Amino acid sequence: MSGNRMHIAVVDDERDIRETVAEYLTLHGFRVTPVAGGEELRRLLEASRIDLVVLDISMPGEDGLSLARFLRVQHTAGIIMLTASGETVDRIVGLETGADDYLAKPVDLRELLARIKAVLRRAGRDPHDPRAAETGPANRIVRFGRCSLDLDAHKLLDEVGGEVAMTAMEFDLLKAFAEHPNRVLSRDMLLDLAHNRDWEPFDRSIDIRIARLRRKIEKDPSKPETLRTVRGAGYMFVGEA
Repeated sequence: MSGNRMHIAVVDDERDIRETVAEYLTLHGFRVTPVAGGEELRRLLEASRIDLVVLDISMPGEDGLSLARFLRVQHTAGIIMLTASGETVDRIVGLETGADDYLAKPVDLRELLARIKAVLRRAGRDPHDPRAAETGPANRIVRFGRCSLDLDAHKLLDEVGGEVAMTAMEFDLLKAFAEHPNRVLSRDMLLDLAHNRDWEPFDRSIDIRIARLRRKIEKDPSKPETLRTVRGAGYMFVGEA
């Protein structure tokens, strides 16, 4: 049974925090590995499949933001960042590096559990379904600029079929656009369609996601043709579903 459980890495330089979080998540059915820092996380990623990383931002040596950038380039694991309370700048930068979600310290363990389950579901990994790690047949493809979105496999592919790293929230946004082509979607509508009404902590959250997506799919991100801004109204996907 342990091979079917979602594997979570808890990265924090404070031993008490990482062990407390690890113990709580283990009691709720996850396989959890406490990790003290970046070097240890990299070794773990080489040896094991990791479905999600709970990542503290403020750590000595390599900090959480640097590790998040590494994860987004090299791995598909979900990322939930832990930030000091009230540090909006850290949260914005965390989003820009590709974090799926974040929580302020001190962490409410019940809320962390709920956020973890939400990120795993959005990534197509139901923590209660042992088949979640298996990828089903891919048959619904939507073209987004230079890339193609595989709706069934939850993958974004480049021109030669290579997988482009994408967060669960980014997938949700592309899926919302794919299902509403050539239609202006406001930020509020995008949050509703992406099932993240409880996610938005500040107005820039959607804008940051769109900017990241444009860098991945547009031929010229500074002159977007696929995900267009409609001034004062929102965004529009110019394409065919």
